[in-house]
Amino acid sequence: MAKSEDLVKNLVVLPHEYEWLDFKESWFSKDEIGEYISAISNGAALCGREFGYIVWGIHNSTHEIIGTTVNFDKDVNHEPFKHYLARNLKPSVAFEVEEAQVDGKRLVLLSVPAAKSVPTKFLSQAFIRIGSSKEKLSKFPEWEIRLLNILSNGIPTIVSMAAPDYAQELTFEKLFMYYGAKGVALRKETFKKSLRLLTADGRYNIMALLLSDANDIPIRVSVFSGKSKADTLFSVKEYGNSCILYAMDKILEYGDAINIIQADERGRISERKDVPLFDYEAFHEAVLNAFIHNKWLGMNAPMISVFTDRIEILSHGGLGLEQDLEGFYKGVSIPVNEILASMFLQLRLSERSGRGVPKIVGAYGRESIKIEKNFIVVTIPFNRINVTPFELNEGAGSDVPNGSQKGSQKSSQKSSQKILRLIAENARITTQEMADALGVSRRAIAKQLANMQAEGIVKRIGPDKGGYWKIL
Repeated sequence: MAKSEDLVKNLVVLPHEYEWLDFKESWFSKDEIGEYISAISNGAALCGREFGYIVWGIHNSTHEIIGTTVNFDKDVNHEPFKHYLARNLKPSVAFEVEEAQVDGKRLVLLSVPAAKSVPTKFLSQAFIRIGSSKEKLSKFPEWEIRLLNILSNGIPTIVSMAAPDYAQELTFEKLFMYYGAKGVALRKETFKKSLRLLTADGRYNIMALLLSDANDIPIRVSVFSGKSKADTLFSVKEYGNSCILYAMDKILEYGDAINIIQADERGRISERKDVPLFDYEAFHEAVLNAFIHNKWLGMNAPMISVFTDRIEILSHGGLGLEQDLEGFYKGVSIPVNEILASMFLQLRLSERSGRGVPKIVGAYGRESIKIEKNFIVVTIPFNRINVTPFELNEGAGSDVPNGSQKGSQKSSQKSSQKILRLIAENARITTQEMADALGVSRRAIAKQLANMQAEGIVKRIGPDKGGYWKIL
C-alpha cells in the first residue's frame, strides 16, 4: 500500500479534527485553500508537529470515506493552481498534494510543513485554527504570542518550562528516599543535572516541581455512591501536593486495597473460585500511563474516579505529538513526557516493552480507552459476582432475596448489606466512618462487624490502624 494511503487511514481514525488536521469533501476555493494552508502550518507548529494535513473525500463530521472530485491540477487566473498557492505563501511552504485510493474511493491529501521561525502567511495574512474554525491570527493576540514564542524557543515541555516564581525554593528529600528504596543511588552534587531539573537559565522547571517534597498539585481519588458524578460524592482522598512518585504509589496501593476477592460459587462442584473485583494489572498500567503521559504543564494532575461499577483514570493532554492511533493501541508508545518516562524506566516502574495499553485492551477491549483531543480516559469495569444480597447502585435498603427471614434477623441482614456496601466502596473505611455514614453508634457497628467476621462474611486484614477489610 502506498505511503499516502497508510497516512490517510491513520488520520481518518482519529476522533477529531485538530489545529493541524482538517477534513473536506469536495469543497474548493482558490484563496480559502491558501488560508487553510497558512492555518494548518501555524497550527502544526503550535502543536509541535512536523506536518499538518488537509484530506479531501472525508465526511466532515462522521469521517466516513466518501471520495472527492477536487482537482489541484486546474488553472487559476491563467496559471497552475499549485503555482498560485506557492507564489502567495510567505515564507515559502513546500506543501505536497497526493492522490490516494482507499476502499475504492479517490482521496486527495495535502501535506503542509509546520511553520518555522515566523508564522506562515497567505496573501500577507497569517491564519490559525481555533478548534475546527479558520481565523485570522491577528484576532487572537494570545495565540499569536504563544505561536511566536514556540517558533522562537520550541514547544514547552516539563523540562524547558520554568516552575512559577514562588516555587523556586524546592527540596528533594523524598525523592532521595524513593530512589534509595529502589536501590538506585542519587548524587547530591549531580542529581539536578542528571534528572534535568533545571531550565537553560538555571531555574527549577516543572519536572523539579513534580518531584519536590512540596508542590501545589493535588492528586485526588474521588469515590461516588453511584454510577455517575451526579451521584453523591462519598469521599475524596488526597495523595498529591508532594513528590508524584509517592502519590502514584499511594494510588496503586489504594487500588490493591479495594480490589476485593469474591468467592464465586456459581456451578460449584468442589472448590470455590476466587475472583478479583477487577484486573489489577490493567489498573496498574493505566495509572502508570496516566502519570507518564499526563500534560503536567497546566498543573493538572491525573484524576481517578471510583464509581459503583467501575474506575475511571483520566490523564490530560491526549495522544503524544507524533503518536498515531493504531500504534498507540499496539503499544508503540511515544511518551508525552520523555524525561519522566526515562525516570520511570530507571526506577523499574515501567518497561520499554510497550505492554501497558495492550494489557488494558486485552482485558477490557479498545472501548475501555476513550481518546479525546485534550484527555484520555481509561475505564476499568468491576466484575461483580452475584453472591451477596446487594448491588451497590441499588441502595442499601433492598431486602434479602430469602423472604422467610424476619424480625431481628432480617434487620441484621440489612445492616450487613449496608456495611458490605461501604466496605466495597472503601476497603480501608474505619468503624467510626461506617457509624457516621449509617447514622448509628460506633458500638453497634463494631458488634455487627464481629458477627460478620464470625460468620465468615468479612475479614480484617492487618491492624485496626492501617489495615483494611476483605469481603469473603
